[in-house]
Amino acid sequence: MRYPYINMRELTGIDVLSSASDGRAGFKAMLEKIQTDPASPTPLVIDFAGITVATASYLREAIFNLKTFLRGSNSKFYPVVANANAVVLDELAVIADARKENLLAADVSPAGAVENQHIIGQLDPKQASTFERVTGLGRTTAGDLNRMFGEADGVTAPTVWNNRLASLAAAGLILEFTQGRAKFYQPLFTEAS
Repeated sequence: MRYPYINMRELTGIDVLSSASDGRAGFKAMLEKIQTDPASPTPLVIDFAGITVATASYLREAIFNLKTFLRGSNSKFYPVVANANAVVLDELAVIADARKENLLAADVSPAGAVENQHIIGQLDPKQASTFERVTGLGRTTAGDLNRMFGEADGVTAPTVWNNRLASLAAAGLILEFTQGRAKFYQPLFTEAS
């Protein structure tokens, strides 16, 4: 499946992304590319193929500010860093740890095949187990998680699961769908390996 994407090499025209001011310019350029929100929640692939270096200051201003803006404005886009090399992933981890935030990263082919999905940044153990359960189930609700795992986790009310799921969705790590008053959640990529 193909996903909406932003190719950072094409967007910037260079392979070394540095400085906070260039990061702010990158943030604005990305916003211009995604002016129309999708009809339903969907990953926004930010493709770093061809980028050799991206500094923490650039990534903070461009990528993390984009994620914060999109999640804070209830956008249906969920940003994902794709095809980043080890140098870029290390810089993303520095920012994620400093800001106590998370970001999803993966390898995404031009055809949209997803591999090596992983979280940049730390999740607390309860969030991590909830993320793994959503990833394993594919689509779920707080009630489903409570029925399947409530007793084992010592959780007696779906409210706890609602809070965990809402927190993961706010962090941009799982998709949140609304049908009337009901909410359900699923991984950003259901076909990821």
